[in-house]
Amino acid sequence: MTLVKFNPEKKNNALMPGFNDIFESVLSDSFFADRKLNTLPAVNISETPESFHIELAAPGLKKEDFKVSVERETLTISTQQESQSSDRTYNKREFSFHSFTRAFTLPESANVDGIQASYNDGILMLTIPKKEEAKMVTRQIEIQ
Repeated sequence: MTLVKFNPEKKNNALMPGFNDIFESVLSDSFFADRKLNTLPAVNISETPESFHIELAAPGLKKEDFKVSVERETLTISTQQESQSSDRTYNKREFSFHSFTRAFTLPESANVDGIQASYNDGILMLTIPKKEEAKMVTRQIEIQ
């Protein structure tokens, strides 16, 4: 019987060749460097008695980059970013801008004619008013 000493410092270990290389590539920045992660911007959706609110986090864009449309009961928010060609060769590139599309089904109580949108400090904010008949009516009930 022969004993083989395991040496984690040695890259070409006889027992597990390439074992360390795998972990080094996964745990280092190089594993994710060339992969484009298809991520969608984060969204907060809230409701008040008068309206619905959508906040979409999209820093680094301009308000002209967004396209907001409503078709039937679907609200669609999208951007189309053109890839910028450059004569630069990047040694490390950690951020880039991608196109995205987010679609939301609006409730019947939404008044699509009154939708307002604004973009400030990297947050696209949409206010969708409710139809008059859908607004919550509150009243005090007297206990006898």
